[in-house]
Amino acid sequence: MERFNASHFSAVGLPIEFVQDNLSRSAPGVLRGLHYQFDKPQGKLVGVIRGRIWDVAVDIRKDSSTYGKWAGIELNGDDQTLLWIPPGFAHGFCNVGHETADVYYKTTSVYNGKGEEGIKWSDPDFDIKWPVTHPIVSARDEDVQTFAQYQNNPRF
Repeated sequence: MERFNASHFSAVGLPIEFVQDNLSRSAPGVLRGLHYQFDKPQGKLVGVIRGRIWDVAVDIRKDSSTYGKWAGIELNGDDQTLLWIPPGFAHGFCNVGHETADVYYKTTSVYNGKGEEGIKWSDPDFDIKWPVTHPIVSARDEDVQTFAQYQNNPRF
């Protein structure tokens, strides 16, 4: 299976230069996000190697016509669909399967933990339709700003 081909990506206007590959492993019911990088924003090419996730991207670019809007898609290890998330989007996902999910993603800039923040995954301003009833969420992801707080100090 071919996951990335620079000439195919270039032909449709997607980036072809990635500087870091990441692997995230999540147990069933785990929800991660919504994360974004304001210092050296990352574009992310996301896919699943094993399992199933519901992947969400939220546009947090203040001057964008889709500011505050979200999109979600199921990604799984069976069909190998990839999702491109441009810089300036908050990103999160939850494992919706019954097995561990391995999420593999390429980024356009190197991760900088000091340049990362989050927005509450359950923020009512987004009303994201997460397909898990009682997600397992880290304390770090629970203790982040709301979208209203972000709007008072936008990073994009």
